Amino acid sequence: MTKNQMKRYKYIMAGLGGALIFAVLLAVDLATKAWAEWYEFAYGLNQPSYFLGFIKLTYTQNRGIAFGIASDDPLVMSIIIAVTILLAILLIVAFFTIFRNNMPVRICLATVEAGAVGNIIDRLCLGYVRDFLDVRPIGFGICNIADFYIVFGVIVIAFIILFIGKNAVFPLKKSWREQARKEDEERDRMNGHSGDAHRDE
Repeated sequence: MTKNQMKRYKYIMAGLGGALIFAVLLAVDLATKAWAEWYEFAYGLNQPSYFLGFIKLTYTQNRGIAFGIASDDPLVMSIIIAVTILLAILLIVAFFTIFRNNMPVRICLATVEAGAVGNIIDRLCLGYVRDFLDVRPIGFGICNIADFYIVFGVIVIAFIILFIGKNAVFPLKKSWREQARKEDEERDRMNGHSGDAHRDE
């Protein structure tokens, strides 16, 4: 297998891996929403007390954005849906371009994508998002599994970009900082030689 073939193989496998993560997480999100909706109509999903003091099951239909904001404004909701779809597309583009060599970020992007698409499906098919995880004691209102995907994925992506790897903004490990410094010095040296070559001409 040639170098180009190996590169293409890795590219395809990374894409398939991301697609698998996305599909599994999306299925879990939609399945839990369907269960919560069924249980609400069959028995009533409203626990009397919070488990561990911060979470309980409470079903609600969120027709707005976070915390029900703009639920009575169809124009705003149409704009929000359009922006969400655009962001979901941009996540896919980033997966195959900007972060094509960063597997941890790609996994997080697939996680965020699953959450975004899960909520988009609810809005487009039902006109509302099915929420059932009441975490108001910690300040997040009533949400769903997709919301956790998005929050978790964004936080981890930000942490990786800031602190993990030689290309991070603030690399945590000394070895990463040294590697980044060496690459910068090599780049400066090559640019310097390139400049000298042009001057000689």
